[in-house]
Amino acid sequence: MTSRAVQYRRFGGPEVLEVVEREDPVPGDGQVLLAVRAAAVNPLDWKLRTGAMAGTDAPPEPTVPGYDVAGVVEAVGPGVADLAVGDEVLGKGANGSYAEKIVADAVRLVRKPAALAFEQASSVPVGATTAYRVLDLLGLGEGDHTGTTLVVDGASGAVGVYAVQLAVARGATVIGTASEKHQDDVRALGATPVVYGDGLVERVRALAPQGVDVALETAGKGALRDLVELTGSPDTVVTIADYPGAQELGVTFSSGGDPQDERRWLADAVVRLADGRFRTTTVVTYPLDEAGTAQDDNQHGRVAGKLVLVP
Repeated sequence: MTSRAVQYRRFGGPEVLEVVEREDPVPGDGQVLLAVRAAAVNPLDWKLRTGAMAGTDAPPEPTVPGYDVAGVVEAVGPGVADLAVGDEVLGKGANGSYAEKIVADAVRLVRKPAALAFEQASSVPVGATTAYRVLDLLGLGEGDHTGTTLVVDGASGAVGVYAVQLAVARGATVIGTASEKHQDDVRALGATPVVYGDGLVERVRALAPQGVDVALETAGKGALRDLVELTGSPDTVVTIADYPGAQELGVTFSSGGDPQDERRWLADAVVRLADGRFRTTTVVTYPLDEAGTAQDDNQHGRVAGKLVLVP
């Protein structure tokens, strides 16, 4: 059997992405075959495609982009006991998610609630699990954190929306940066909104005269130095988007976590989504053939919300 997938054989702009017909992948030990219903676009997808994070001119083999996925289990590999054919799931693909059929490690999948649309479900995994991971790094893990003030830079983004809601649920006071047009969105998440950009330190101090304890930088738009000034130390700031700034300032840069932890965090996020304790970002869909357009729109911020490919 064959199915379509998006791939690139060289690094470059969105034009290097091509839709090809390929043999359906076969699930290995601990894996399942998924019929993809939706695959979300993340900034890491196009950063890898450009080659900015590689030391060569081309990947060693054709590469299918993407991580976030929601779909239906079509086949189960050896050693998988907790998933069965027909299960609707969400999580991360093993070797790219921009395709009609992919394999995924069972440990990276959780069951999708019936009330959660596939498009919305595919937008959750990377954003939610990253939020849980970085809050742990900031000392805001499970428990009561009343009295702690957190600044989330990029509070209306894919990671920010979950970080804000989770921190608020754990008792923290949250100040969230966003553009003028997203101030109400941040407020609806439970945070006090503030506009990012020049003068951020003064604006935040006016909102939190008692001081800021910890800060999370998700946008990669130059706020890292301000966040260090606000918290008083690089040890109390984590970034997921500004690696050069992290190296310069001694801030923790976080990317990726333990699969078992991520599955537990994703399962918790899904429960919160199902019972209304979590809000998600708006989803904008594109057909699989327009993966290049979707990545380009994501890279240049042309479209608000989470961009999702639908095969």
